[in-house]
Amino acid sequence: MANAMAGAGDYGAFMERFVLPPSSQQKLQQLPLHGLTFAIKDIFDIAGRVTGFGNPDWARTHAPAAATSPVVLATLAAGATSLGKTIMDEMAYSINGENAHYGTPTNPCAPGRVPGGSSSGSAVAVAANLVDFSLGTDTGGSVRVPAAYCGIFGLRPSHGLVSTDNVIPMAQMFDTVGWFARDLSTLSRVAKVLLPVSDDSVKQPTQVTIPADCFQILGSLDDCTYQILNASVAKKFGSQAVDNKNLGDFISDNVPSIRKFIADFSEGELPSVPALSVISHVMRCLQRSQFKANHAEWVNTVKPNLGPGLRERVWEAIASGDNEPLEDFQAIRAEFKSALAALLKDHGILAIPSVPGPPPKVGMEAAPLENFRARAFSLLSIAGLSGFCQVELTSKLIYFF
Repeated sequence: MANAMAGAGDYGAFMERFVLPPSSQQKLQQLPLHGLTFAIKDIFDIAGRVTGFGNPDWARTHAPAAATSPVVLATLAAGATSLGKTIMDEMAYSINGENAHYGTPTNPCAPGRVPGGSSSGSAVAVAANLVDFSLGTDTGGSVRVPAAYCGIFGLRPSHGLVSTDNVIPMAQMFDTVGWFARDLSTLSRVAKVLLPVSDDSVKQPTQVTIPADCFQILGSLDDCTYQILNASVAKKFGSQAVDNKNLGDFISDNVPSIRKFIADFSEGELPSVPALSVISHVMRCLQRSQFKANHAEWVNTVKPNLGPGLRERVWEAIASGDNEPLEDFQAIRAEFKSALAALLKDHGILAIPSVPGPPPKVGMEAAPLENFRARAFSLLSIAGLSGFCQVELTSKLIYFF
């Protein structure tokens, strides 16, 4: 279905086109984001406009926002100009980028393949050179995945570092605000506005952990990323900085509460790391519980029209009972965060694949798509459950620290 609200030349990225000019009264040339344009995911509130959350029934049953997201206000105050709101996956509950109501934005990097979600339109708007940067959100991977699929840069800050006020919650335990850019210079300019850090806090890494088992999840014998990355890091920082310990073994040894669940996630036919499969399961169960608390009343009352795949996922969350061992999962979350902090210390980096392969084709069948999702979340949940920062630096890798 084509998005009637977007022009034919915008790759289907935009829900609504409008201009929000810089709000500052200072000389514009002196502002850090002067001259830059940006797009806003349709999950951020803008005063006087309905926040659509990717679904027409949501838009129909909600009033215009009374206030604007502080992140949007900060970006405007820094001199940037917004060109409108972008399409997203319904209720932020997918990493594919397909929307049955408004259409699937075209991936400029790989036409015929999904752009990634749920911040699909925001990533496409940047990749297609329609804006200089864009705002998105990331709960389970919704900045990192679209950045990887569209071949651009994406930053998911540490959890809680950037305000999520006036942003529709998906699961507050994991929700973060992030952004996309085509180059590191622009990504950094936005970071200096939205992150409470200084250049003095940037240090050269003392250790770069490149775990072989995470790269095995790629499942391709022809993929040489692991070897290339090891050689590049050794050349840049010295061979003494490279650590190749398996992350799955490290988690099993340092997250005690995980051990009772490992047997349920033994290795099968697909490339997998049981400890990472547990981490993924824990995060997705906690996410589902919070999503239900946030949105069950609306879903049960409105019974919205939801697209395929998304419909089943939302109703599964709404129908989920209270039999999950959430206290155990919270203990795993706390232990995992402490263990990862001990591994990376103050200036360590973990270099892992962002996704387990190229973007799936648009309309891929459910079974292979679910297999791909499972492998993707075993990687994405590492930073998701720990709350650590991740930056997508290439179309294949994510570094986080």
